[in-house]
Amino acid sequence: MTKDKLKKLIGQRVVDLRTKKGWTQSDLARAVGKDRQAIEKLENGKVNPTLYSLSEIADALNISLPVLVDF
Repeated sequence: MTKDKLKKLIGQRVVDLRTKKGWTQSDLARAVGKDRQAIEKLENGKVNPTLYSLSEIADALNISLPVLVDF
C-alpha cells in the first residue's frame, strides 16, 4: 500500500466515525484541541498523521486506536 493510499484510508475512516457520532469537523477539532483545518487536512489525506494524533482522535471518538485503523 502506498503512503498516499494509507493517508486517504485513514482520512475516510475518521470521516465515517466522526459522522456516525454526529460530529462536525469543528466538534472533533475542539475535542482534540486542534483547529478545524487540521482535521480537514487529515480527512482529505493531505497530511501524514502521527500515531499520537491518531490516538487523540480515537480517544475523542471514544474508540480504541485499533478500531480507528481497522479498514
